[in-house]
Amino acid sequence: MPLTYKKSGVDISTGNALVDIIRPLARSTFKRHVMTDIGSFGALCSVDTKKYKNPVLVSSTDGVGTKLKVAFMADRHDTVGIDLVAMCVNDILTSGARPLFFLDYFATGRLSTRQGADVIRGIVEGCKMADCPLIGGETAEMPGFYDKGEYDLSGFTVGIVDRGNIINGSAIKEGDVLIGLASSGIHSNGYSLARKLFFDMKKYGLKKRIRELGCTLGEELLRPTRIYVKSILNVLMKYRVKGIAHITGGGLTENVPRILSPRARLKFVIERGRWPVHPVFRLMQSLGSISDSEMYRTFNMGIGMVLVVPSSDSGSILKRLKRLGEEAYVIGRMAKGIRGVEYVGEDSEK
Repeated sequence: MPLTYKKSGVDISTGNALVDIIRPLARSTFKRHVMTDIGSFGALCSVDTKKYKNPVLVSSTDGVGTKLKVAFMADRHDTVGIDLVAMCVNDILTSGARPLFFLDYFATGRLSTRQGADVIRGIVEGCKMADCPLIGGETAEMPGFYDKGEYDLSGFTVGIVDRGNIINGSAIKEGDVLIGLASSGIHSNGYSLARKLFFDMKKYGLKKRIRELGCTLGEELLRPTRIYVKSILNVLMKYRVKGIAHITGGGLTENVPRILSPRARLKFVIERGRWPVHPVFRLMQSLGSISDSEMYRTFNMGIGMVLVVPSSDSGSILKRLKRLGEEAYVIGRMAKGIRGVEYVGEDSEK
């Protein structure tokens, strides 16, 4: 019998079938500036030079991390695509950029159209949440490289902002106010610790219903990352925001100072107790006897994005965010000091 590519583990027909499923899903995210269809060697996108006088492109790439392991355990793949989009578009949002387009990379050992379609549906849903076209991507079947039923995801986005509207933290001063936007839960960071705690140490199963969470462990761990694009861009249309931090790996402690130059002589004073800490963080801290400093350096602790705004605008911005459907809180202020985060007060529960 002659050797074929299919016998070696790669089924081109299955790949083509997945593309046929993806094409109409991706098209549903297209906007006027998308110039090519799915399947081209390169995806073309135009820039509105009337809207952007001095355009600057802002890019980001990321993955979902070991949260994918939870998706494999649950055999549920329709939410991690939202996480993938969120990790990228929320990053470029910190510069004030509007996403122009998104690309994905999906790699697996043996391609399953059901699994692949579920992943892409999640990506499409995330792109719609971010008002961002999915204009292309890559599906790779790599036999022997991944365990059965497993895959990896990465994403890439490009956004645009006028040079004069770039948010870089340079205008932040003492007395400015910190506004925190609530997270949906763990988002997509700290899953190595969460998995170690729940699965290895406590031997919990994904179907275990946890009273403190009001749902099963699997439902909580697969809750997708919140996408803040539409809300924050709406705020930027009217108000001045001096700095934005996306709270990802490194938690509040490591991410908030990234707003400022290393030479800045300002610190972020975060007042614990000004927002309700999501129950999943309380649960993990209790089960694992995890210190406060470790929690705040690993997880978002219920705050997915932090805005630095003038104190005179903080009340109006807070009201606007709440009208847009965000849970938002004044969580602190800027003060003179060594660049970093100072925590005061105690946490409150949700």
